[in-house]
Order: sequence, then C-alpha cells, then structure tokens
Amino acid sequence: MKENRKCQLSDIRYVKMVTVGSVNPNHPLSEQAREAQTALLNRCLNDYPRGMIIGKDIAVGRYMIGEHELTMEKVTYHVGFSRKPLWEGMEKESYV
Repeated sequence: MKENRKCQLSDIRYVKMVTVGSVNPNHPLSEQAREAQTALLNRCLNDYPRGMIIGKDIAVGRYMIGEHELTMEKVTYHVGFSRKPLWEGMEKESYV
C-alpha cells in the first residue's frame, strides 16, 4: 500500500509566486483579470503536482481621491511544489 503523506517543507524544489489583486489606482483590475488570477492560484493548489502555500505577502494601498478614500489590496502567494509543473511554461500567457 502506498503511503499517503503530506508534502514536507524539505520536499519543496520549486516556488511560484501568484499575485491576486492590485494596488495601482491608475490601472484597476477588471473582474475577468481577477478571476484569471484566482484560477491560476486554484490550478497551483489542485492540479498535479499539487502545490502548497508556504507564505504570502500582503500589500495595501490607501489613496485619497477628492473626498473619498480608496483602499486596494494585493496578495502574493508563495506556492511550493516538489517539482516544476509541466503546465507552468505552456500556459503562462493566458494568466495575468
């Protein structure tokens, strides 16, 4: 019987950074672009080889536009893999 064990941090050989969101008020993300970013993160976590989140960076931008305050957030997930996924190089253009 094959042993089912979780991936250990020592097994990580490839790290991909996946960004969701934007803090640039001059270039806000469309809903379609945000969905593409989320789809890439889901693919990293669910497709073979399955990745795991090993860290995340959060950037928050607060801007005053007239009397209104605009808050934007960007989260960069560090997804670790035991090896580089084959699909990583093929579909790079389809994700923002």
